[in-house]
Amino acid sequence: MAGIKEWSDYELSLPGNAACGGCPSTMALRTVGKALGENAVMIMTPSCAVASIGLLPKSAYDIPTLNICFAGAGVSASAVVNAFEIAHEKGRFEGEVPTVFNWTGDGGTYDIGLQSLSAAAERNDNILHFCYNNEAYSNTGIQRSGATMQFAQTTTTPGGKPNPKKNLAQIMLEHRVPYVATASIADLQDLYRKVEKAKAIQGFKYIEIHAPCFTAWKFAAADTVEIARLAVKSGAWLLWEANEDVITFQGATKQIAEGKKEPEALEEYLSAQGRFNKLLKSPDREENLAQLKADLARELALIKHRAAFKG
Repeated sequence: MAGIKEWSDYELSLPGNAACGGCPSTMALRTVGKALGENAVMIMTPSCAVASIGLLPKSAYDIPTLNICFAGAGVSASAVVNAFEIAHEKGRFEGEVPTVFNWTGDGGTYDIGLQSLSAAAERNDNILHFCYNNEAYSNTGIQRSGATMQFAQTTTTPGGKPNPKKNLAQIMLEHRVPYVATASIADLQDLYRKVEKAKAIQGFKYIEIHAPCFTAWKFAAADTVEIARLAVKSGAWLLWEANEDVITFQGATKQIAEGKKEPEALEEYLSAQGRFNKLLKSPDREENLAQLKADLARELALIKHRAAFKG
């Protein structure tokens, strides 16, 4: 795998886009573009990345980009790649079939887009789905999503979200697709490697990228990468990949999973974000923190058990 200094100069996300300064989606998308190259087609559902596209009819993205309905990423990507493959088979164009990928937030993946995404995975269609997970509907008013962490404040859970989040990466893993991975903007080299690997695999691929959003999570924009790093070190976000059912761990998650290192204090991660202020000031603080820690330990135990299971 190429080191960062050897990455392509290619920029998928062009200057002049309307993203917030320090936007994790743009940071991740630039890395994805360098790993995929120019021969790609991007499909987007309503999200911050669509709002960042720039003023129509121009686009801030350097490849063909389709902005489709919220629920339709899975079926739309499947239709596009099937059309390309049929045209290529009939000799209507030469060269490699473009990489067709979805770039969606957690709303377009965990919630509104889950049905068609699950169907595409079950069919094992040759697409690459990215979920940049900022744990809320950040573009439409910071409402809670299925990816929102328990006790986090959003505009629809002002007292803190009462229930735990889904684990969609593991749900996608149980579709028995050839490749599933998690990533973080705190380790772009790891993200680049996983995208490179996914590009070379035939069939359905899913990569979920943890993308802390400073406007929704209430921290300084300059701290975006540091918050992402704290998430991994505290075990609030796990880094792993499943390639043909063989699961491996990366970064701090590997050390934690192997028992070589204890997770760093979860309180440090939570206290760096304004969205957990009510949790940290609550009279039930210790009980709720214990619940969160138990839930994170459960998630680690589940993926470790899945990694050990063969068959």
